[in-house]
Amino acid sequence: MTIVVLCVLAIAVILGVAWYDGGRQEQRLIVEPVSMTESNS
Repeated sequence: MTIVVLCVLAIAVILGVAWYDGGRQEQRLIVEPVSMTESNS
């Protein structure tokens, strides 16, 4: 039971940090297209 509670708390902390930090960084757009080599595998 204790392990389940610790896992839930850890996931909650990770999601909280990701939610808080996710909106603060400004989005960077790709300016130059990258040429992809075609491979027939």
